[in-house]
Amino acid sequence: MDENNIDVSMADGVLTIQGEREDETKDEGKNFHRVERSYGSFCRQIAMPTTIDEDNVEAKFEKGVLSVTCKKTAHAKQQKRKIDVKAT
Repeated sequence: MDENNIDVSMADGVLTIQGEREDETKDEGKNFHRVERSYGSFCRQIAMPTTIDEDNVEAKFEKGVLSVTCKKTAHAKQQKRKIDVKAT
């Protein structure tokens, strides 16, 4: 698969990854000629938490692996809460 056949988008808190692959194999011999074609499409939708900064989503395609990085909003990063540990 090639990175031009993959589409990554984010809308209304849903990350959508979709693509299409095409493969063609040819084999020729002295007495034969064979051509095989396979096609396939896919679409995955993932509901993201509201703490994701939709404007700061990055996608990288390297050696056949797609990596999507979603960063938290500045407000979500600040929401750290100390929890008291109680002994019994």
